[in-house]
Amino acid sequence: MHSEATAIDPVCGMSVDPKEAPAQTAYQGTTYYFCNPHCLKKFEIDPQKYLTNQPGAQATGACSLTPSLALRAGSTRQYICPMNPEVLSDQPGPCPKCGMAMEPRDIAADDAADPEEAKMLRLFWLAVAASVPVLGLAMAPMLLGQHSAPAWNVWLQGSLTTLVIAVCGRTFYERSWTALRQGHFNMFTLIVLGVSTAYFYSLFALALPSENQFHIGVQFESAAIIIALVLLGQVIEGRARQATTAAVRQLAGLAPRTARLVGPDGREHDVPLELVQPGDLVRIRPGEKMPVDGAVTDGQSVVDESMLTGEALPIEKNAGSTVWAATLNTTGTLLVRTEKTAAHTLLAQIVRHVAEAQRSRAPIQSLVDRVSAVFVPMVLLISLLTFFGWLCWGGMPALPRGVLSAVAVLMIACPCALGLATPMAITVGIGRGARAGILVKSAEALELLHRAQVLIVDKTGTLTEGKPKLIAVEAIPSELEASARDSSPLADTSGSDNEWLRLAASLEQASEHPLARALVEAANEKSLRLEPVRDFLATPGQGVAGTVAEHRLLLGSIGFLSDADVPFDAAQDRLIARLVEGQTVLLLAVDGRLSALLAVADRLKTSSIEAVQMLKNEGLEVIIATGDNAGAADFIARQVGITRAYAQVLPQDKRRIIQELQGKGLIVAMAGDGINDAPALAQADVGIALGTGTDIAMASAPMTLVRGDLRAIADARVLSRATIWAIQQNLVLAFAYNVLAIPLAAAGFLDPMLASAAMSLSSISVIVNSLRLRRK
Repeated sequence: MHSEATAIDPVCGMSVDPKEAPAQTAYQGTTYYFCNPHCLKKFEIDPQKYLTNQPGAQATGACSLTPSLALRAGSTRQYICPMNPEVLSDQPGPCPKCGMAMEPRDIAADDAADPEEAKMLRLFWLAVAASVPVLGLAMAPMLLGQHSAPAWNVWLQGSLTTLVIAVCGRTFYERSWTALRQGHFNMFTLIVLGVSTAYFYSLFALALPSENQFHIGVQFESAAIIIALVLLGQVIEGRARQATTAAVRQLAGLAPRTARLVGPDGREHDVPLELVQPGDLVRIRPGEKMPVDGAVTDGQSVVDESMLTGEALPIEKNAGSTVWAATLNTTGTLLVRTEKTAAHTLLAQIVRHVAEAQRSRAPIQSLVDRVSAVFVPMVLLISLLTFFGWLCWGGMPALPRGVLSAVAVLMIACPCALGLATPMAITVGIGRGARAGILVKSAEALELLHRAQVLIVDKTGTLTEGKPKLIAVEAIPSELEASARDSSPLADTSGSDNEWLRLAASLEQASEHPLARALVEAANEKSLRLEPVRDFLATPGQGVAGTVAEHRLLLGSIGFLSDADVPFDAAQDRLIARLVEGQTVLLLAVDGRLSALLAVADRLKTSSIEAVQMLKNEGLEVIIATGDNAGAADFIARQVGITRAYAQVLPQDKRRIIQELQGKGLIVAMAGDGINDAPALAQADVGIALGTGTDIAMASAPMTLVRGDLRAIADARVLSRATIWAIQQNLVLAFAYNVLAIPLAAAGFLDPMLASAAMSLSSISVIVNSLRLRRK
């Protein structure tokens, strides 16, 4: 179950994610978390000031992670800053650090219109209504051929500009002040300084005797128009940011709101999806979407799963098949037994993981953070140098030209474009992947995948279908076999082969391994009665052991039986013959003696040969690492065109292989689908779980391919490359914009109004460039 524990910064009261908190400290046995080091310094000077002066601080206890203090588990909706994901809040509003509007942490399909965008739009139209007359009044004397404006004109400009700043620009001043109180400079700091400079300079000019006003001039129109243009930029930026999360909202909206529940009496009625519980039966008619994840108990149909997997071809479903919520039933009626609640379906997991991944930080972001930390102070310094430079060496009139150039520097600089460059591209790229069945749970994995040089794949369920079938059962002649026929309570009249199959299936019925399922399915097809098993023990990658009807059974590989000192010489020739044909061989020992050989084969996926070739074309070396025998591994490797295969490797061996490759400086990706792949998936630079696999494998991997097809790795690599390319383009746009624009503004080539418009466009250009990923 997904839950979020958050803490409250005891200094400023902001919600903080403990996992991403920039600062923390321990005080009197309790750990406190802070939104920034500035708050930590304040706390360390006088902790009791912040622990005792906040009403209910200790009662709510939001700043620590001790059981005595209340932690939020997601019962109320939280909001997060798109630029600073460590900043959390229980209500919408501006981020206290950067001033950007906070966004919902968990995205829903029915999210209402962004209240921040609506607010900015109202303020924009009000600013336009007041600032356009100011601009007209300022231009009127020039258009009429007058040398100066009459007093009433200038005073009216000042009055209207005061209205614009006090009403429409108030939000910028509030955001700037909030950030300054916490030791941060942001884009709104520059806007407020620029607007205030133009405004108070104009008031100063207005206060001078009338004969001097012409020589200094007023700049009310600059202050008013700047506010209007910045508001327009905020509206456009907000709408563009909404577009970046459109993919997640579309995914969240795929599932139906109700399900047709079939009661014990067979009667059907529609109920809200939230009321459906595991074990409930639901009926899905042709043309309807699956409301739940579950198993088909009756009926036959063809299901379109493209909305989840990206696979265009529909899939046939019948009794025993698994279906997923939001997929489309096309031809027949299905009766499905629910396996998961609506909050835990595959679709819900995808939406949740994608939302989390979009908030994660790519490694490249650390460079941007270091630059952004000094950006605003540098701009302030450049603005001051610009003013004094014009004052000392500029031509007449030096004062107004110096003021205008300094204001233009403040207006043109855009730290927001730098801050948005990485998260916007990551957000769009991950959303694009989700629509294609590529579930990315870590921005770091998305960044690293296109640089990976080696891909290690498991065999079973990755290259093969993962649905092995029993090919043969061969009894190994021994004294035990003869006695079993005569006296064992497990004896079966259908022959010794079925006896050994029933023994093996009875032992394996407690296992979830694909080979175990193959034996149990074969026994069920023969209607063999399985006995209960006691003392079951599974050794990953080797075999299983247990007691069935007082007989101690061992079933597994040669090494497994060899470690148990079970001789297998009698099966040597048969074993070799099976291995050469690429079959997986399980050896069954009963009470310490080898009794039977069970051969299992798994068909190659139809897409594997094409997938391996696509990955090779991508420059990846593909390596097989499997717990299966060398014969089966080499057989599959030859079929798909892989030249390097490791066989009979344990889970820790797969991890060791990855570590050795990483020790050579290689970036290693690992694709697998089983419990035994989990350690290797966690060790790899990029772990890729196949959607056909276990929950443990998916939890261990930062990337999941929903359709379980290796070809999707090539698609994911293309997506990774496109996303990183977009990030690099964004950074180039942001850096180049500031590097070129600031000198032009300082030299007096840019008017403050034009500078403020360009500043807004710089952020918008970064977002629009990121949105191009949706079409790739």
